[in-house]
Amino acid sequence: MSESSERPVSASGAKLFKVAFDLEAEHADWPPVSVERLWGEKTDVRSEIKVVNTPFFVRGIAYGDLIRVRPDHERRELVFESFTLESGHSTIRVVFLRSGLRESVERRLRDAGCSWETAGGFENLLAVDIAPTINYGELRQWLAERVDSGDLEFQESAISAIHRSQLNSTS
Repeated sequence: MSESSERPVSASGAKLFKVAFDLEAEHADWPPVSVERLWGEKTDVRSEIKVVNTPFFVRGIAYGDLIRVRPDHERRELVFESFTLESGHSTIRVVFLRSGLRESVERRLRDAGCSWETAGGFENLLAVDIAPTINYGELRQWLAERVDSGDLEFQESAISAIHRSQLNSTS
């Protein structure tokens, strides 16, 4: 199978670029990769990219966030340099601890208005995008109940100011 030489485009028609995020080990076996590559589209600001997918392992970055990149000529790729501006979206990771739960969890996420990504090799993992319009306080409470029952674990990777304020008002 041959790969197309054309660069993919976003829903808005903008050309997409892969950005490499070098990851530091948090534990002996986490994250399970040393680099995660996310899609992004250029903005009008030099060396600035808008992230257009949800990270699995990168912390502190969510869909729509603006980041600064630098070219790494040795690696022949764009590399994350710094965070510029949050989009209002949040990112969490959901890890299933028991089989048979995925459908009900995905239904609850869909009903809340979330979207998510999956990756081959990580069948028990969802990278979940939480849009700014979603009440994260309610969703988080539901997830915490699933954690208490031993069904799943979740990790808050990037929680926006909008969603943090919802947590503060529910405590």
